[in-house]
Amino acid sequence: MSSALTDLFPLPIVQAPMAGGVSVPHLAQAVSEAGGLGFLAAGYKTADGMYQEIKQLRGLTTKPFGVNLFMPQPEHPGASTGSTAAAGAAPASAAAVDVYAHQLAGEAAWYETELGDPDSGRDDGYDAKLAVLLDNPVPVVSFHFGVPGREVLESLRRAGTFTLVTATTPDEALAVQQAGADAVIAQGIEAGGHQGTHRDNPETDGTGIGLLSLVAQIRETVSLPIVAAGGIMRGSQIAAALAAGASAAQLGTAFLATPESGANPLHKQALTNPLFVRTELTRAFSGRPARGLVNRFMREHGPYAPAAYPEVHHLTSPLRKKAAASGDAQGMALWAGQGHRMARELPAGQLVEVLAAELDAAATALSSRPAGGARR
Repeated sequence: MSSALTDLFPLPIVQAPMAGGVSVPHLAQAVSEAGGLGFLAAGYKTADGMYQEIKQLRGLTTKPFGVNLFMPQPEHPGASTGSTAAAGAAPASAAAVDVYAHQLAGEAAWYETELGDPDSGRDDGYDAKLAVLLDNPVPVVSFHFGVPGREVLESLRRAGTFTLVTATTPDEALAVQQAGADAVIAQGIEAGGHQGTHRDNPETDGTGIGLLSLVAQIRETVSLPIVAAGGIMRGSQIAAALAAGASAAQLGTAFLATPESGANPLHKQALTNPLFVRTELTRAFSGRPARGLVNRFMREHGPYAPAAYPEVHHLTSPLRKKAAASGDAQGMALWAGQGHRMARELPAGQLVEVLAAELDAAATALSSRPAGGARR
């Protein structure tokens, strides 16, 4: 690990910030106390809700932790958000969102609820959350869906905060370095949840780069420390990411099944339920490509969902909540990475210890191999 990251947490294990109530303070606390880096997810929360979780976590641990922010999305093609977030994106028209709402009318009737208001907001309270994080600095802040402006990153640095930004291509990683972030999160196509693409281009759906190849390419493009993310479930995979050039690995689905996770029990069970055999990238639930377990909702609506985030997210929110409340996993957004079948129901702190032991064993095996390597 690079010295900057080593100063923050001793083990090269980062718990991914999973929005929607999964990355709760007790999960972040357990990971940080075990030597990794725990994360809170500010996405879909108010600024005060984020602050209250930070306050709670500080009452649970004195170890470093992180907070993740979603970048605001532009109103129309080429709109400025004061950053490079989603520059050049081509969001779907309001008419396309209306057509999708009409298609979802049957779901609303089935779950006996109204569809959400697609115009509920585009910036996720970004400015207010930044103000809180500058007034009450935390050790680490990461960004998803784009790159913050240089002035934002410099302000956080002056406050003593280490910054990371997600990238899904070498070009995006270069933009992260040019903006002045401290490190880049290389998110491979295997990752569960939303792809952190800077430009949401429907023509590139499903064309992402596999994690190990992405890490190697980014390593040759930028000089920043790299945190590898995407489908990692075992310490041996962490070792592979480190060998490819990463300084640490970020795991989401691996921690989703832990008892400390705030995920719905149905979501946790679905990770290893034989009914859910594979994952796909879909826009069905949010209007942005995100990887989840294939269920009825995804099969029926994924092919028709427009590229309209966060409008579709707001539109389907009541449906997802009613599906969860009624115990219907077929109507929920079951975000999961490609390694979901390898999920282990261990306490989060114990999982960190197991991953660290597996990493050590893999590193030892690798170092003991003869030079020149391959067995014949």
